[in-house]
Amino acid sequence: MIRSKFPPKSKWKSLSQRPSASSASLESDVRGILERVAQRGDSALLELTEKYDGVSLNTIAISEEEIFDSESKVSAELKGAIQLAKGNIEAFHRSQVLKEERVETVPGVSCWREARAIERVGLYVPGGSAPLFSTVLMLGVPAVLAGCSDIILCTPPDANGNVNPIILYCAKLLGIRKVFKVGGAQAIAALAYGTESIPAVSKIFGPGNSYVTKAKELVQEKGVAIDMPAGPSEVLVIADSTAVPEFVASDLLSQAEHGPDSQVLLLSDSNRVIAEVLEEIDRQLPTLKRRAIAEMALNASRVIQFENIEQCLQFSNYYAPEHLIIASENAEEYVPLVQNAGSVFLGNYSCESAGDYASGTNHTLPTNGFAKAYSGVSVDSFIKKITFQNISARGIKEIGPAIETMAKAELLDGHANAVTVRLKSLSNV
Repeated sequence: MIRSKFPPKSKWKSLSQRPSASSASLESDVRGILERVAQRGDSALLELTEKYDGVSLNTIAISEEEIFDSESKVSAELKGAIQLAKGNIEAFHRSQVLKEERVETVPGVSCWREARAIERVGLYVPGGSAPLFSTVLMLGVPAVLAGCSDIILCTPPDANGNVNPIILYCAKLLGIRKVFKVGGAQAIAALAYGTESIPAVSKIFGPGNSYVTKAKELVQEKGVAIDMPAGPSEVLVIADSTAVPEFVASDLLSQAEHGPDSQVLLLSDSNRVIAEVLEEIDRQLPTLKRRAIAEMALNASRVIQFENIEQCLQFSNYYAPEHLIIASENAEEYVPLVQNAGSVFLGNYSCESAGDYASGTNHTLPTNGFAKAYSGVSVDSFIKKITFQNISARGIKEIGPAIETMAKAELLDGHANAVTVRLKSLSNV
């Protein structure tokens, strides 16, 4: 890991650089994939699956029978863990389903908002180096709670042309029946434009590699909504003198094993804590099955020492991490200072893995600094809010003259007249 000590603010921009950046060749490649799928539909999907996933398929659709049969292929222990996680995720996200009150802005003018589910949504679940079945829960639970009537799930096939039964089991638990074995940018293209098998959706959700991320960015140009801009996963840990170095090292490594372009940062005001955490990383790293991947991520990751924890939090807000861990016995005292972060983990026992799987919060979060302006996925991500207003005769009398005055000042006589004719009709009553 790259070490820095007491960096001035003039250096913060360079210290906040993520390890990967979009290239012109990547954009060109992805645009080509999008155009190919838009023009040729399913046949393009089959060709691209053979090219990128190395498997020849006859169909991309997964039958309901295969979805139902998945349960028998998942161990009882794992099913129990998944059901516990599903219950916690549902409990947390159900609290987000709120009904707003009507507001009478003046007598006779009533305004309110009502939520409506996005009718058809697309969920992308990565399955490249590891089957991320937890993402099915993280995206599917709020989609179901929001009331989305048509949920389409895409995930890449394995080397044998199958989808991991754990992913299918999670889909079954949520009542998702439209599942397709297609991955990468071609899956995003199918969800955006539609093919013979996959219907076009109104909004696309889910993480992915650089191809998936770029594809999501580009389909927005065609009017397809996405959950958020995203990139490789990241965690920033702020550790004070009460942190447990063994725990901190495990959190950094758990994120580093995501991929070679992941980034982890350790911030502390304690030279002792930093030294002990680095020793723990050296001790724990050889035990990881994905050690080589974690090592590559660590090479582009940072350890930064600041004068105090308040400065650590200032830098964290500048960096705007996807995951922020405050490893301290006094973590809640620092909550008011947190301004930019996707999801925050407080205290020595709040590991980031808990949020990834089973605490209840969502793990689909903004990366690459987008936490400065974006939130993680929630029930709100799957709905839109429609405003309503009901204006009575008394109400138009109350606000009509102000509307006329403002419309005329903007030289919009038609707007003013729409009020004037109503006021005149009332003066004749």
